[in-house]
Amino acid sequence: MTTTQLTPAQHAILAHAVEHTSGKIDWFPDNIKGGARKKVLDGLFNRALITTDSTDWFVAAEGYDALGIPRPDVNRKDSGQFEANLDQIIANAEGAPAAASDPELEAAVTAAEATWVKPRTRENSKQAEVIRMLQRPEGATIGQICTATGWQAHTVRGTFAGAFKKKLGLTIVSDKPQGGERIYRIA
Repeated sequence: MTTTQLTPAQHAILAHAVEHTSGKIDWFPDNIKGGARKKVLDGLFNRALITTDSTDWFVAAEGYDALGIPRPDVNRKDSGQFEANLDQIIANAEGAPAAASDPELEAAVTAAEATWVKPRTRENSKQAEVIRMLQRPEGATIGQICTATGWQAHTVRGTFAGAFKKKLGLTIVSDKPQGGERIYRIA
């Protein structure tokens, strides 16, 4: 069995929630304020140690495991109607033949997955988008790049000089048509 390592702050937050608020996270050490709180919560959430109900944060089952505390209600004998229905659905699904599929359900799942936010990868990052814009035959203006990325003009120019020229070794050329806006391209 592997034990999840917690930082002292993470341990204190989880332990306080379990001991004082039935698992609801509503206390932080005095030295964790503002953006640091968000980082701590993001770290706990990314490790599946906490969960949310869209308004509040709660210690997840894995958080109890990380603290070495038994999960609440694990040995509960009385299950509510919801849990009973859920158990029946799972049992039915496990016993269903693999070939059986509902086209309407499949379409609904596909539609729902299409609305999910895709994780950022190198291929769909803002930097990759700017490079694609600069590779187009017509190139791109600073204004077009600002619109596409949400960056300010000085950020775009800094990216050209730092990330593109120095780090990636790209050669960026520009030209300014008579009475027009300067257009940038990758040479």
